[in-house]
Amino acid sequence: MAAHNIFKLGALEAHKTAFLLCDIQETFRPHIKHFGDVVKVANKMIQAAKHFKIPVYVSEQYPKGLGHTTKDINIEDAALVFEKTTFSMFTPDLQKKLKTDIPELSSVVLFGIESHVCIEQTAIDLLKEDIVVHLLADGISSRSLMDRGLALQRFQNIGCFVDLLNFFLTNYTFSGYRNSEVIRGS
Repeated sequence: MAAHNIFKLGALEAHKTAFLLCDIQETFRPHIKHFGDVVKVANKMIQAAKHFKIPVYVSEQYPKGLGHTTKDINIEDAALVFEKTTFSMFTPDLQKKLKTDIPELSSVVLFGIESHVCIEQTAIDLLKEDIVVHLLADGISSRSLMDRGLALQRFQNIGCFVDLLNFFLTNYTFSGYRNSEVIRGS
């Protein structure tokens, strides 16, 4: 049997991983399908980030006009909360912070809104830098379920790993520990 490159299989190393929370702003709540589910996934990922000591980076799309991250998500421990006016959250400010915080960055876990715009552009920009991208299907959404569904297909076509939160937390390991303790009671 041929040996596989473990990273091609989606393996993650906590010290080389970042969690990216994209534009989950209160003003979008009435417009985004399954907004509440996206918020629940974000909170669970923040809990996992604390447990595994993985930094969380939070973008806010034009907060002066669109408001800030919903208060339903506790981002007080985020490594960086930053404003953006581009679709991609992989901005020069984020790139600089990631280089400082995680010099050997090799993978990210991406969740937020909107699937077919900001999430997709961020994923593309990360892949261009040879960073492995994991997306949580239940942690991303759009105004239209069709936009979300097509975006999920594109993510797989371009080389992203697409999982559901519970699968991700029970099947991936960080620093040699199974993640099951993070999702107990979920």
